Amino acid sequence: MDLGSASTAARSSALLIGSCAPFSGKSALVLGLARQLLQRGVPVRLGKPLADSAESAPVGGSDGRLIDDDVRFVGQILGLADEQLVPSVLLKDSQTARQRLLEGNLLPGDGFAALRQQLQTYPEGLTVMEASGSLNDGRLYGLSLAQVAEGLQAPVLLVHAWEDSGSVEPLLAAREQLGDLLAGVVLNGVPPDQVNALRSEVVPALERLGLPVLGVMPRSPLLRSVTVEELARRLDARTLCCAERHDLLVETLSIGAMNVNSAMEFFRRRRNMAVVTGADRTDIQLAALEASTQCLILTGAGDPLPQLISRAEELEVPILKVEHDTLTTVEVIENAFGQVRLHESVKATYAFRLVEEHCDFEPLFTRLRLPVPA
Repeated sequence: MDLGSASTAARSSALLIGSCAPFSGKSALVLGLARQLLQRGVPVRLGKPLADSAESAPVGGSDGRLIDDDVRFVGQILGLADEQLVPSVLLKDSQTARQRLLEGNLLPGDGFAALRQQLQTYPEGLTVMEASGSLNDGRLYGLSLAQVAEGLQAPVLLVHAWEDSGSVEPLLAAREQLGDLLAGVVLNGVPPDQVNALRSEVVPALERLGLPVLGVMPRSPLLRSVTVEELARRLDARTLCCAERHDLLVETLSIGAMNVNSAMEFFRRRRNMAVVTGADRTDIQLAALEASTQCLILTGAGDPLPQLISRAEELEVPILKVEHDTLTTVEVIENAFGQVRLHESVKATYAFRLVEEHCDFEPLFTRLRLPVPA
């Protein structure tokens, strides 16, 4: 099947949210944008052509529909009905990838035709669809961002994790691939003290290069945070106390390897920490408990003293015990930050505010020919 065979409609009933790299903030943008559409009275459906995960329900679901976990979560937060969640064409997993590679099959098959048919039968609203991780992810399935955009003739809004001026190069590559289907760019993860400079200097330069910027969002420690439960899973840790507090969010990492006086001063300047220290450093552990600590992660041989466990239980701070050395533990935690799904309601609430305050979608809504709110 040729994805480019679809004819261009007068108004696209779909909008794709993509990025040049994984974990750039697509789900947060989908959440904030969809909420604004609903507030304007626009009927909204959500989908992801290539599902990354469908763990919250059996593959295919009880009704035979494959709904991505991110789509399901965002739909629940927005209060959407099941019929407003669009099934994915395929599930991205190692078994399917191997099968497709061995077969030399690079087409999405009949599932994409069914998706296109669904969108054609929903002209009065807008289907917001999140693309796969990066610009080229999904090519093995025939469902990369450019392939889906061309096949649906759907405009694309890119969210891009900004680092410096050199990080514009992937956006230029995206512009070459997407052409006129690129409807706008949102820069994300910008250091707060650089937001104004980007708006006044960099944004006009990007727009001269054919990259219309619809938002500049500051970096958010909360959106990059990770739950204690996720850390415990990644570290294969044993929880020594307060397992019921695995829902706490960790925003920063501290290593308790200094003397206790230096540690106390350091801990006071941090917030919502995971503190990694040796199991034998009771002085550091007690100091961490008196600071803004979300969990203690103990490395090395032995177990902590009973009085430490007692104090942690009083303060409801989970203690995790790991078999890794400190260096490995720190690497695992650092890799977790900013690489977890948006599956906590507190993050969703913050995403609403972040998108509302820092993005202007009116040019996009005009392009989509959406009704102007009364």
